[in-house]
Amino acid sequence: MSKTLRYGILGCGMMGKEHIRNIALIDGASVTAVADPDGAMQTENQAMLPEARFCHDLDELLSVDDFDALLIASPNYQHAEQLLTVFERTQLPILVEKPICTTIEDVARVREAAAAHPAPIWVAMEYRYMPAITQFVKQVRDGDIGPLQMATICEHRFPFLEKVGDWNRFNRNSGGTLVEKCCHFFDLMRLLTQDEAVRVMASGAADHNHQDETYEGETPDIIDNAFVIVDFASGKRAMLELNMFAEGSRFQERITAIGPKAKLECLLPGPGRFWPEETLGPAPVSQVIVSPREPKGPIESEIPVDPTILEAGDHNGSTYYQHVGFYKAVTEGAEVEVTVEDGLKAVVIGMAAQESIRSGRAVEIVDGGFGFNAV
Repeated sequence: MSKTLRYGILGCGMMGKEHIRNIALIDGASVTAVADPDGAMQTENQAMLPEARFCHDLDELLSVDDFDALLIASPNYQHAEQLLTVFERTQLPILVEKPICTTIEDVARVREAAAAHPAPIWVAMEYRYMPAITQFVKQVRDGDIGPLQMATICEHRFPFLEKVGDWNRFNRNSGGTLVEKCCHFFDLMRLLTQDEAVRVMASGAADHNHQDETYEGETPDIIDNAFVIVDFASGKRAMLELNMFAEGSRFQERITAIGPKAKLECLLPGPGRFWPEETLGPAPVSQVIVSPREPKGPIESEIPVDPTILEAGDHNGSTYYQHVGFYKAVTEGAEVEVTVEDGLKAVVIGMAAQESIRSGRAVEIVDGGFGFNAV
């Protein structure tokens, strides 16, 4: 890669740091400006980026023309307003972390403004770019299972980590657990089915995590476990099983796709830094397993990740591969693979799931995937 791409980053917390480490692995890419209001975060990141300009907010970041593309990695509830400001004031290419917004009211505003923006806008759905998931999706597309009929995503993981200001402890800031993190999975469902959701049914609760915490007298209201069933227009179905107090297993996620010819599974370990290597040995490696109906018997394949890329973040190497795609979209005119439409529709499914839990009813997806019928 010979062309150069200078990044400005808005938000340099946990995910911002992961982006910085991965950008550093791409020849021709660099971070030249960073904005974050938290002094401690600025200090930590200055050690990683001694040559970069550090500032406090978006206005200050945009006041100097010293970067070519903007990465938004701020708290969820800030994304929509920040995007609208950037659309209004710049023509910059944008990579925005998921969720692209956290309220149904912002869906139409962001969609309309994004349609008029002249540069690439890429929504950061890291799970698409985990090498094992890339292989898994390829085998579904290649017809290894026949026509896909059912998909299941099971995530058994650790509780939400601490974030600056503890913003992720409340639905009003994060959009709710099924928006904040699970929009990744609803995006995968759309990618696998190549279809649009029409109905969402969910059951979930806050049963164990964060119940002994208080913030200015408030107890966190984010759920820590759920089942979500998504019906698609063609009759295909997908289900999410989420548990955030089950981090003791060998694999964090199991994704299954089933058709009339076979079952296909993808097994993904959690972040390597949490794996107790001193007692359990080396961290597990991702696997893709195909189990044909005839002849019966699973065929297992390990999908390793380059150690340097693996160590640059918590997402099984995906952040690096995502940045390679964004780099090519900006510098070579390659296709944007995760569009604003993709980001918004995944968020709407998550919002509908949160509403289904609240109301105890199935929720219809309307407006071509950009809305739902709240009860």
